[in-house]
Amino acid sequence: MKSFSTGFPVHKTERRRFFSASAGLALLGLAPTLLAQGRGMTALPTATPAPPLRLPDADDKPVDLSDYRGKVVLVNFWATWCPPCRKEFPSLGRVRKLFKPVEFEVLAVNIGEDPDMVFSFTGITEFPVLFDRSSKIMATWRVNGLPTTLLVDRQGRLTWKAVGGREFDDPSIVATIKQVLTT
Repeated sequence: MKSFSTGFPVHKTERRRFFSASAGLALLGLAPTLLAQGRGMTALPTATPAPPLRLPDADDKPVDLSDYRGKVVLVNFWATWCPPCRKEFPSLGRVRKLFKPVEFEVLAVNIGEDPDMVFSFTGITEFPVLFDRSSKIMATWRVNGLPTTLLVDRQGRLTWKAVGGREFDDPSIVATIKQVLTT
């Protein structure tokens, strides 16, 4: 097995499928639409307890989602090699600034990369960047693709989800966050 630059093991057959699908989309002229940012988030059918999330930050200090109980938390799974992730990343900082720190937080969970690589992309952020180097948290949270973002309510339950790139300071997402803040 070989891996892409992500550090994830990728079987030869999966690599072939990925590159075949990418080439086919490019030939059809659909590749640019895949990079388009979606709008809004989707309400989950039922609010369920968020899985545990305890990961190191860039200084190797552990950050635990349970420490944010009482706040609404936007948990974003991403990687620097993911074009939609790169495009949406600045909007995470913008949405973070729209709300009071005592009521709202963003946790950006990087998948499979080291802090030096990530810091060269992000620089200093207004929110914690966490590192899931082994992808175990990604699997626990049932994240199947990047970027994926979940909104955790004040009681620690998953309530909304977005798969694919977003502009998180879009009025529809800001309205969703405000709605969750009031419940």
